[in-house]
Amino acid sequence: MSVSEDPSRSSPIDPSLVDTNAGEVPADRPHFAFWPKRLARKVTLPETSLWHNVEVAATRYPSKAATIYFGRAKSYAALRAEAEALAGWLQAQGVKRGDRVALFMQNCPQYLVAYHAILRADAVVVPVNAMNKAEEFGHYIVDPGTRVVICGAELAGIVASANAALPSSQRVARVLATRYADELPEVFDDDLAPTPAMRDWLLADPPLPPGTARWRDALAEGHVPGPTVNGPDDLALLPYTSGTTGLPKGCMHTHRTLMANVIGGAEWGSGSAESIVLGVVPMFHITGMLYGVISPMFGGATVVVMPRWDRELAGRLISRHKISHWTCIPTMIIDLFASPNYRSFDLSSLRWLSGGGAAMPQAVAQRLLDEFGLHFCEGYGLTETAAPSHANPAERPKLQCLGIPFFGVDSRVVDPVTLKELPPGDVGEIVTRGPMVFRGYWKNPEATAAAFVEIDGHRYFRTGDLGHMDGDGYFFITDRLKRMINASGFKVWPSEVELLLYKHPGVQEACVISAQDAYRGETVKAIVVLRAEARGKVAERDIVAWAHEHMAAYKAPRLVEFVDVLPKSGAGKVMWRLLQDKENAGRAA
Repeated sequence: MSVSEDPSRSSPIDPSLVDTNAGEVPADRPHFAFWPKRLARKVTLPETSLWHNVEVAATRYPSKAATIYFGRAKSYAALRAEAEALAGWLQAQGVKRGDRVALFMQNCPQYLVAYHAILRADAVVVPVNAMNKAEEFGHYIVDPGTRVVICGAELAGIVASANAALPSSQRVARVLATRYADELPEVFDDDLAPTPAMRDWLLADPPLPPGTARWRDALAEGHVPGPTVNGPDDLALLPYTSGTTGLPKGCMHTHRTLMANVIGGAEWGSGSAESIVLGVVPMFHITGMLYGVISPMFGGATVVVMPRWDRELAGRLISRHKISHWTCIPTMIIDLFASPNYRSFDLSSLRWLSGGGAAMPQAVAQRLLDEFGLHFCEGYGLTETAAPSHANPAERPKLQCLGIPFFGVDSRVVDPVTLKELPPGDVGEIVTRGPMVFRGYWKNPEATAAAFVEIDGHRYFRTGDLGHMDGDGYFFITDRLKRMINASGFKVWPSEVELLLYKHPGVQEACVISAQDAYRGETVKAIVVLRAEARGKVAERDIVAWAHEHMAAYKAPRLVEFVDVLPKSGAGKVMWRLLQDKENAGRAA
């Protein structure tokens, strides 16, 4: 299948900014002709851990703000001191080198402190989506063998419920909870005040389950951690991602695989100690984590932390703090433009605007360019690639485009069956290799083996995404081999939602597909066969309400359709593709 390139997707070439010397461009790297002149084609990675970045930044810029939270600043010296105290507390709870510690909270300064405290203790961060319910959270205790959970106070009950449901041998040893108000200023500045609903949530002090330790108490104990010994090839991060079958799988990232994009991202976006970053993408997400938690520490940047998305607050924070770098998802830009106050926001300080998770509509991108002189640089990456494996250069971005391969990345489009490399324009599976690619799935050698393939003597990661490369070496996504729903950038795996729906007492069978949504792009739809005793008694709204109580909001079906039977193959497997095609045909009609 061939796809013709749309010239309108490309910005005009400025020869002074890109390398147009074709004599230096290998035939299999056409994108090098458009590589920014300001950048080397590869980055040299330090032989250090991610914690070392914090030590260096705190030594260089002790008084500089590492975070700003509703106007309250935390210096690099304070961040380092708190991370070391918390690392000592973790070790006092029995956490040893290589042990896993779960991080389960919304964006806040404590997230950065806790993340780096875990690394300082030579342990492994297990980030968990803060929207998970108790039924889901148990997996993040059992599968990684989590020793300690650090969570928001409002989530401590979920952790306790999940923990209590497990055999004593599998339970976490300690739970540490923090209130978001612990880091708030005593008085809100009028321009930076949250909405009343957000204020109530931030100031809440829910009762904690017995035995839960409090954040401030843990820091006050004054524990001193032992010497750090981890190096670049030690395990640092275990984020979970679902596949088309089964429960979520842990992706093993070392300090080195993360450092590749920490440094690469800073170089690509011209980041430095002068950068002021808006940290609003959820920090438990690989993109929010990279750009809001670990990359700023390398250069000594300041992160202006937003706990949740709010377009009015975002506009005021950009204006007040002169945000220079903002990585987001396109729906945030769309929402910001929908504000009746958006023309009053001062976006002139923005120097780098990037994101992914969903395609940026051309009309919105054009408004950004016309009204603010800003290019939106889309990128592409997966949890397995620690965020970007591809990115659009600011000098020549293309819309609805994944961009060009990142520093040190070799990506190809191959036939999914024969693995033969396809020419530009032909659609196939995108495979990639590079320094940021994960080491494999935690305790799952079969899934790891299936995720990689050898081509020309090199090991490539199979992304599961269908796409094509144009003649300039830019990559475009066409479809997905994996059965995934992309709801406003959140990845929803139907099999996981189906497993949870089967716990509903009225559900006999369920098949989850994607449906079109004007705002989210895609949303979750459940095709349900009810048990005989539930028919006529359970309505669509009942399933939707139950789902919101038992799974993360972005996973919960917003649409439910009851059917008498689900179509099945001769082997008895539900033919989800048939249902998806029917839904797609309805969209087209």
